[in-house]
Amino acid sequence: MTQFNDLGLAESILQALTAEGYSTPTPIQQQVIPVMLAGRDVVGIAQTGTGKTAAFVLPLLNEITNRKSRAAHKSCNTLILAPTRELAAQIAESVRTYGRFMRHSVAVVVGGVRPGPQIRMMASGVDILVATPGRLLDHISTGAIRLESTTTVILDEADQMMDLGFMPAIRKIMAKVPHTRRTLLFSATMPKPIRALADDFLHDAVEIAVSPESLPIDRIEQRVLQVEKSAKRAALVNILKESDVERAIVFTRTKHGADKVRIHLEKAGLPADAIHGNKSQGQRERALANFKAGKIRILVATDIAARGIDVDGISHVINFELPNVPEAYVHRIGRTARAGKSGVAISLCDSEERGLLRDIERLIKRTIGENGTTDYVETRQSRGNGSEGQRQPGRSKGRPQNRSGQRGKPRTGHPEQRSDSRGPAKPAHQPRPANDSRPAHRPEKKRDFRQGDEAASDGLARMLGNFDGGRKRPQKPGGPSTGHRPKNRVGAR
Repeated sequence: MTQFNDLGLAESILQALTAEGYSTPTPIQQQVIPVMLAGRDVVGIAQTGTGKTAAFVLPLLNEITNRKSRAAHKSCNTLILAPTRELAAQIAESVRTYGRFMRHSVAVVVGGVRPGPQIRMMASGVDILVATPGRLLDHISTGAIRLESTTTVILDEADQMMDLGFMPAIRKIMAKVPHTRRTLLFSATMPKPIRALADDFLHDAVEIAVSPESLPIDRIEQRVLQVEKSAKRAALVNILKESDVERAIVFTRTKHGADKVRIHLEKAGLPADAIHGNKSQGQRERALANFKAGKIRILVATDIAARGIDVDGISHVINFELPNVPEAYVHRIGRTARAGKSGVAISLCDSEERGLLRDIERLIKRTIGENGTTDYVETRQSRGNGSEGQRQPGRSKGRPQNRSGQRGKPRTGHPEQRSDSRGPAKPAHQPRPANDSRPAHRPEKKRDFRQGDEAASDGLARMLGNFDGGRKRPQKPGGPSTGHRPKNRVGAR
């Protein structure tokens, strides 16, 4: 069996690995480290949680031990680009951990914090710079960072970095780096269209695919629970109150949705914190630190945390909402079952998300929830007497069922058959008297927003008129209505 001391790493690095309790490299590390030491371009593809970060950090540190010259002022020898602040901080922490017994310099350049300390840190140059694209471009534009002497560029989580949203920034950054550079890309997934874009930055690259299909780790027990959107929060509370939930991450699709879920959990007596793009860097760091330290056991997050959170002991990952991109599911559930442990991934799926579920199942080539997984039975308050009723998942939510079990219009006999002092109840629809002179009322069509519908509180939906508060008033022929008449200018009548 291959050991770290068989890969030709410096003694100081082997000493740090021993201190961390590592002696045997993972498959991706066994294959990537020798190729990087040989100076080749690399495309590394492996499941999340298999040690990709150490696979490129260890060879970089080994090169520093053999390098005699320092980095130029305001520059770096190696640039590592990451899609999120959390992942950038995690990579830098790995550099410090594995390089604790050697001299090296590392800097982190990310948004959300003051640029002054970053500029001062880069003034004398560093061996390794870990950065997010946006803040790096800001420093490049002001001349605080220069990349003319950079010899190695690494894109971590390359599939997300090469997404169309990152492409303009990536191309601008790569244009500042010498053409003779060495380029390395690492990711858990590498779709073919993204791989074609990556070829623009690679030269004679060695592709190392430990798991070409990038399927979820087999130690993760995956379940799917068919739950109505309006009942998801109650289902989530019931899951998190189970005794086997030691530490959990709950993923939502939107930042606003993450805050609402966190508030609901706290009202239910489950302390939680949220992490997403609207949080300041300090808030995100505190939430992540409290989660790692065990001060809170529930972290609600958007996909910003699907990559970059490496916390031991996460027993459950819960998809409160399924991701729009199937590959994001792989990264989400990869937060559990790390370092050889097992984990559970539970997805709450409503009727509108079944298409997303099918896309995920096609990607991972398996049906989630098969082999005897039981469906979750939700509880909700009965409208009639306030008692708790049960509803089986999967049942249609559009048309209520009558007492005979057949679909159709709800029975009206239940409220009308009372016999109290008030007398019989009025039927649901009464014909209007012929002599009634009241104007006919035409009810306005309204969109039915159930509990948990994000569009009901979305400012964009309000502007687009997707619900009552945002619907524009009709205009009269020949000009705007009186309700929207502009104010007269000064001096005009």
